[in-house]
Amino acid sequence: MSLPHKNEEYGTEVYWDKRYEQEAEDASFDWFKSYADLIPSRAARILMLGCGNSKFSEDMWEDGYKNIVNVDYSPVVIEKMRNRHKDVRPEMTWEVKDVRTLDGLDASSFDVAIDKGTMDAMMTLSTDVWDPPEQVIKDCTAEVSQVIRVLKRDGIFIYITFGQPHFRRRYLTGPHITRNTSLEINQLGESFHYYMYTLRML
Repeated sequence: MSLPHKNEEYGTEVYWDKRYEQEAEDASFDWFKSYADLIPSRAARILMLGCGNSKFSEDMWEDGYKNIVNVDYSPVVIEKMRNRHKDVRPEMTWEVKDVRTLDGLDASSFDVAIDKGTMDAMMTLSTDVWDPPEQVIKDCTAEVSQVIRVLKRDGIFIYITFGQPHFRRRYLTGPHITRNTSLEINQLGESFHYYMYTLRML
């Protein structure tokens, strides 16, 4: 599928449903580097936010991370991924959920939550990274608030993005953070830098 006409289309369900409908059944796409940079405990219950058709969860499963719940608001991609993995990776689950609400997921039920570009897609509504519109702020803080709700004590939220700290820190700190947390920011990559934000529940 061709790229969207406007960047903000990345933040719409319509774009992603159309894209996933047009892609081959075995297609996959990853925005960033593999999970090898993350390595949580293999016993962890992991929530993959906005999983898309990435091979990220598949690779983690192959390396021993069996307890992965994958969510995306596109029913098209969830059905494709469920069918692709149901026989060979039956432990993984695939659920249609909006990361801004995470309806049906219990509080304090995950050890790790991973966002690998999902929040960035919501930010495409804005053309001004210095002064994003209220809807972008609302959507991104809603996601983080929900992640904090579903993480266990000592749980971690891992957010991987090309977004620099002065544009992203506001979503990981502030009054919407209702628990004691610590934020660690690491710059990764060589020729193209990206960032891993680790928000730990204390």
